[in-house]
Amino acid sequence: LDVFIREAKQRQDSIEQYTTAGRPDLAAKEEAELTILREYLPRALSPEELGAAIDAAVAELGATGPRDMGKVISAVMGACKGRADGKEVAAAVKRRLS
Repeated sequence: LDVFIREAKQRQDSIEQYTTAGRPDLAAKEEAELTILREYLPRALSPEELGAAIDAAVAELGATGPRDMGKVISAVMGACKGRADGKEVAAAVKRRLS
């Protein structure tokens, strides 16, 4: 699972870089590979499921403010391994604890 997650993340980063650099041919190649990798990854969490996971982590850890963000993010990422992007989790936790 870790290998597929890492490779998918790498493909996503490459797509962004190739698109920015004006290389749609290379971006399309990476997109095709990413499509194949996604077939082997677990289904991504919906926004509602992510919110519920964050609420559960906040309640379990007793988080009260932004200084607890790291603990909450770690707990959510551990509970939802492979099903949530770190950037999305961090943004949602920040909104929840602000």
